Amino acid sequence: MKIFINEHMDKARLNRRRFFFFSSVFVLTSLATWFVADLYWRDVDGLTGVEIILLVLFVPLFAHISVGFCTAFAGFYVINRGGDSSRISVSSPAGGPYRLASTAIVMPVFNEDVSRVFEGLRVVFSSVQKIEGADNFDFFVLSDSNQPNQWIREEVAWAELCKQVGGFGKIFYRKRRQAINKKAGNVADFLRRWGKNYRYMVVLDADSIMTGECLARLVTMMEANPSAGIIQTAPRTVRGESLYSRLQAFANRLYSPLYLAGLNYWQQHEGNYWGHNAIIRVQPFMEHCALPDLPGNEPFGGRILSHDFVEAALMRKAGWAVWLAHDVEGSYEEGPPNLIESAKRDRRWCQGNLQHTWLLTARGFRPANRFHLLMGVMAYVSSPLWLLFLVLGTIEMVNQSASSPLDVGFTPGDTTSLFGYMVALPEALTLFSLTMLLLFLPKFASVIVLLGRSAEVAQFGGRWRLIGSAFLEAIGSMLLAPINMIFNTKFVIFTLLGQGVAWVAQKRSADEDGTDWREAIITHGLSTVFGVFWGVSSLILIPAYFAWLSPVLAGLVFSIPLSIFLSKAGFGRRARELGIFLTPEETHPTRELQLLEVNIAECYRHFPPFEPLRADYGLMQAVLDPYINAMHVALLRQRRTSAVAREWFAKLQVRLLREGPGRFTTKEKMALLLDPQSMIRLHRELWSLPSESLAEWWRLAMRQYNVLAAVPSTALYR
Repeated sequence: MKIFINEHMDKARLNRRRFFFFSSVFVLTSLATWFVADLYWRDVDGLTGVEIILLVLFVPLFAHISVGFCTAFAGFYVINRGGDSSRISVSSPAGGPYRLASTAIVMPVFNEDVSRVFEGLRVVFSSVQKIEGADNFDFFVLSDSNQPNQWIREEVAWAELCKQVGGFGKIFYRKRRQAINKKAGNVADFLRRWGKNYRYMVVLDADSIMTGECLARLVTMMEANPSAGIIQTAPRTVRGESLYSRLQAFANRLYSPLYLAGLNYWQQHEGNYWGHNAIIRVQPFMEHCALPDLPGNEPFGGRILSHDFVEAALMRKAGWAVWLAHDVEGSYEEGPPNLIESAKRDRRWCQGNLQHTWLLTARGFRPANRFHLLMGVMAYVSSPLWLLFLVLGTIEMVNQSASSPLDVGFTPGDTTSLFGYMVALPEALTLFSLTMLLLFLPKFASVIVLLGRSAEVAQFGGRWRLIGSAFLEAIGSMLLAPINMIFNTKFVIFTLLGQGVAWVAQKRSADEDGTDWREAIITHGLSTVFGVFWGVSSLILIPAYFAWLSPVLAGLVFSIPLSIFLSKAGFGRRARELGIFLTPEETHPTRELQLLEVNIAECYRHFPPFEPLRADYGLMQAVLDPYINAMHVALLRQRRTSAVAREWFAKLQVRLLREGPGRFTTKEKMALLLDPQSMIRLHRELWSLPSESLAEWWRLAMRQYNVLAAVPSTALYR
């Protein structure tokens, strides 16, 4: 039976919290807007067209900053009061006792690192087995991989994992024939087939790790709160090797407690879903969270790309609560290894979030969910708005400098103090101070809060290492902000121009050599040229204003070497040795994280031993090896095919044996691998035909078979 109530807070109290929060945002934005308007109104000619545009742009930009500041301020208030009593985690204290129910742990994958996927799954499975009531959990790897090698490696890795941990009947592998609607479609297909067997579902990403205790607590929270539809954890970023990923992990770990506590303060049971490391009540999710197609074609129309925000809104529309369990430990994920990979991920997120503009006025959505969708859109739209604001501001300063030098506090060619302009106009100094306060005070407050907890400070490497790392992170984030501004501006423009984004596998581990110069120049070249042109123009025309722009210009001009520097794994290791950007997950890792590191290091010591066959190694094993062939066929669904299709498959089989796979397209290889009759016949024919009837590629493969068979299969496929 559904119970549509908030079990932790009455409506009046929640309304007071939200009134305080949004009133604070409104007051700060109004105050800053008044200062800006007063500056522009000083002109005897009144507001110019450029100034009107600047004023209009300023309002949403400053409001966006104010939302972040007020969220952190609310979190600071909550943490210093000893925590918020109205949080979902109080219904399941750490250490138990736990109330468990049938739960599916699902991990959608798409051309991911097989070693990382299945060693991560091994760690989660082993951790769950230590919990009383582990039989309530089943595990599913849901593959949409579209590369033959990847598919076979996944199957073999699954079989080996099940043999080693006794996982048959508890760990399942499913490969979809057609990857419709990407990750959301993968999960939806799972629910249509097996959803009725489970009360709850925990969605993991390919790089997710969750401890058994964390999973047990989430299920217990669901059991204790019958109105809860989704409970989202706050994953910690771990296993960063490059300097970039370490910087991001440190910032996430240091600053997120304030922001997450503040977020929970005002949103309560109307939270958001981030797509992974969350538990979902299956029945209402199946009933209410089917994603509609948007009007028109991609990139704005068609299938919804960023499904998680929409699913949370649909769950709330149906009356179910969505909570953020921000203080539940044992939830982890990995971040992008470098700036370019982070931008590629943001490109997908940008298109998905911009699609949400269709849904801002959707019928039945709650105001809190509309606000979540709006903030998701603003996360990317704010970048072109910010860039436009800065460029128009430069134009306006040039115009004013040429027309009335005294009004702006400096004359053309003046190289006087950076603060000359602000001294002449106190409102400018006040506005600048207010902006810096909103941007940096939450970071400063996070450090202050942590310094008051000696045990936690030690986990960050000690007091001085924490302070030094926070200072370096502030500089790094200042330099990266304009680079990300240019990235996101391009992404928004590409989307508006109708350029969709391809679904590609994410790169999750750092290369030893990092980003190469060619890729960095291609990626950041335009930003560098733009930054140099902008900086030189400003320096010639208005030197004092050039000093104001220098933090923005520095990030753009040095984006190429900065991107390369931050991508180096060697620099990341050196930073760790010096105690820079340390996190508790590094200094005091859980048993699960320790085990994952050991297993991954062992896996990466092994590679397929025969290089010439590696390009089609998976296909070779699926046809040649009796065990892998039988397992692969057993996992395929039997389908009836027409006589025409059977004739086509027969021709492919003959070609494959006589010519080898070198001239086959990926589509043809996948078609054969998907057809159980073809795989059975290929295996039989390969071992029965005389060698002169086979391609040299197959004869070479069969000569190496005994050598390959002598190597443990776990070494070959990890």
